[in-house]
Amino acid sequence: MPVDPDKLRIQHYPEPILRRKAAPIERVTEEIRAVANHMIEIMKDSEGIGLAAPQVGLSWRLFVVHVPEAEGRSASGDLPTANPGPEVYINPILSEPKGAVEPYEEGCLSLPDIRGQVSRPPVITITALGLDGKSFSRTAGGLLARCWQHEYDHLDGILIIDRMSQLSKLKNRSAIRDLERGVDF
Repeated sequence: MPVDPDKLRIQHYPEPILRRKAAPIERVTEEIRAVANHMIEIMKDSEGIGLAAPQVGLSWRLFVVHVPEAEGRSASGDLPTANPGPEVYINPILSEPKGAVEPYEEGCLSLPDIRGQVSRPPVITITALGLDGKSFSRTAGGLLARCWQHEYDHLDGILIIDRMSQLSKLKNRSAIRDLERGVDF
């Protein structure tokens, strides 16, 4: 059944699709390109830096990321920590984590008003297909590496509330309960 990109909306926890392992995309089609491009618009409109297909109700192994350059973040060099513009990652695979795991505060468009400390490796390599259907690999550090790992978790049904420090879980306990009860924000 074809997907109408204009009907895609951010899904909020505890929506069941956020807990499912997403299916690989068999081939890059015009439909996939249209969905990815609309996801970029949703991400921008929501002031996010990443968005995974399950977050818009699609059980696809696809995410989009745009970590803009800023003070301390660069899209150039051997180990970029930002990207020059929005990028699409289809059927991504993460490998070669490097460095001591570091805590950093993360938020999520599917978990409004919830932020917490999540520990992740500071450097990671990603291999994925682009919108042209060709495979590419990149290694990144900093916020870009963290964003890739966060969005990749969504493809496996993992949320930041699963990875948060115990203290962050305690601080967010009532907000998480409100989401589970369907309290609107």
